[in-house]
Amino acid sequence: MSEQNEKSSTPAASSGSPGERFRVIGVPRRRVDGRAKVTGQTRFADDIILPRMAHCKLLRSPHPHARIRSMDVSRAMAHPGVYLVLTGKDLPVQYGILPVSQDEQALCLDHVRHVGDPVAAVVAREELTAFEALDLVDVDYEILPTISGPREALATPEPRLHEYGEQGNIHKLVALEFGDVEQGFAEADEIFEDTFFYQGNTHLPIEQHASLAIKDPDGKLTIWSSTQTPHYL
Repeated sequence: MSEQNEKSSTPAASSGSPGERFRVIGVPRRRVDGRAKVTGQTRFADDIILPRMAHCKLLRSPHPHARIRSMDVSRAMAHPGVYLVLTGKDLPVQYGILPVSQDEQALCLDHVRHVGDPVAAVVAREELTAFEALDLVDVDYEILPTISGPREALATPEPRLHEYGEQGNIHKLVALEFGDVEQGFAEADEIFEDTFFYQGNTHLPIEQHASLAIKDPDGKLTIWSSTQTPHYL
C-alpha cells in the first residue's frame, strides 16, 4: 500500500479542528479490541462451556401489564432432564439501585409491568430441554390497562405500576432551588418555562446477556457475566 493510500484511511483535520490541537480529542482512533470482535475471536460469557453444565432459561411475560392469578410449574418439573423450576415466590427479596426504589425482583411475584418481565426460571441438563420446559409452565394472567407515556402516567394515578409512595405513578418528586429564585427572575432578561423529558439510557453491546457460575470443591465461586455491575448478580 502506498503512503498516500495509507494516509487516506484517516481523515485529515480541517483548519482549526480538534485534530490540529489534540492528539486524541476529535481525532478518529481505531479500537484496540475492534479486530477481535468483528472476526469473532473475542470470548464472551455466553461462549464459555463447562463440563456437565446446567442451563437456565427464563419464561417472560407476553403482556405489558398484568396480574399473575396463578402459576403451575408441575408439568415443567416433570419434564425429563429438568432439575429445577423457580418462581417469584422462591426469590421474594426485593432490590434496586436507589434506596428510594427497592422495587425490583429477580422474578415477578404477582405483577408484570412490561413485555419480557421474567416470571419463571427453568434449570435443565440441556439447553433445548430448558426451552421445552418453558412451554410447560402454565400462567394465568389478568390483563391490566397499560400506561404508554409520562403524560398519561402523570394524569392517571391508577392503575399504579408500583404500590409504594403516595403520588400515584410518580416515581420520585424532587424540587431543587439555589440562591434567591425570585431575585433571579426579576433580574433575568428572559424567562423560559417548559417541561422536559429525557429517554432512559439503554446499552446495546454486541455481547448477549449471560451469566455463568462454577463452585470448586473448596467453596470458591467463580462467575462470568455480561452484567455491568456486580450488584445484580
